[in-house]
Amino acid sequence: MRRREFITLLSGAAAWPLSARAQQAARRPTIGYMGVNTPVVESQRTAAFVQRLRELGWIEGRNVAVEYRWAEGRNERFAEIAAELVQLKVEVIVTAGTAAVVAAKQATSVIPIIFALGGDPVGTGLVASLARPGGNVTGLTQQSTDLAGKRVELLREVVPGLGRLATMANIGNPLAVLEMREVHAAARTLGLEVATSEIRRAEDIAPAFDALKGRADALYVVADPLVTTNRIRINTLALGARLPTMHGQNDNVEAGGLMSYGANFPDLYRRAADYVDKILRGTKPADIPVEQPTKFDLAINLTTAKALGLKIPESRADEVIE
Repeated sequence: MRRREFITLLSGAAAWPLSARAQQAARRPTIGYMGVNTPVVESQRTAAFVQRLRELGWIEGRNVAVEYRWAEGRNERFAEIAAELVQLKVEVIVTAGTAAVVAAKQATSVIPIIFALGGDPVGTGLVASLARPGGNVTGLTQQSTDLAGKRVELLREVVPGLGRLATMANIGNPLAVLEMREVHAAARTLGLEVATSEIRRAEDIAPAFDALKGRADALYVVADPLVTTNRIRINTLALGARLPTMHGQNDNVEAGGLMSYGANFPDLYRRAADYVDKILRGTKPADIPVEQPTKFDLAINLTTAKALGLKIPESRADEVIE
């Protein structure tokens, strides 16, 4: 064999494994993770999701890739992020909340979409039914609208003489509008007067509190990415106005809100990884039923309670924040 031919053959043999590895990397499935808030806000949820993926055999950087995108509480970012993930040809999109899922659904009718948190997926038209979702969307419901009445009752129990309840909601979010209606219905059933405070962007928050002066004894804050991103501002203004607050998730209580009652979000994100596992192994989203939460938490911020002059037994709470 001539020396030139031998070198050419050797070079080809050395290059083959590199080419094979490149092809293997190219075939690695990709998960599009559309976070509705910031990495810090969603750190516990993301960690639960990634940990469960590992338990199921999907290790990021080895046999699966994850493309993270963050909307930072800005609903207008959802369509842009969804379009970007579709362009990347991800195998599945994971997100949370009605507005984000709607944006993803409008961007693709082919790529499976898993929602880790869905407030009322049937009522908002995301799925045909819980048992048979149909289409390319499925996931886990947080039952936020179903829990509205329970939250109002809890708030009335801890706020003596509660007679006037205000609600604050991002009316640009269809789920928030549904929940606000449920809150109003529950409040009226309990004989409470209701005041509405509508927001669409961060700049609306301070004026909304100004409009509530003298009109409420407590505030029900409807969970939403805009609200979560601005949770410190909302709770600071609420405390300044002497308004006890009820929230749908403990993130807001950790940021100074009085109390929250709702599904355990890290647990739902953990279970969302099971959906992704099924999708990556060939199951169609239309054939995976929407599941409901199994863990609910009542969180109370004792420091806020003390500042408001409220006495709440620690034994009532699943999580006590001081």
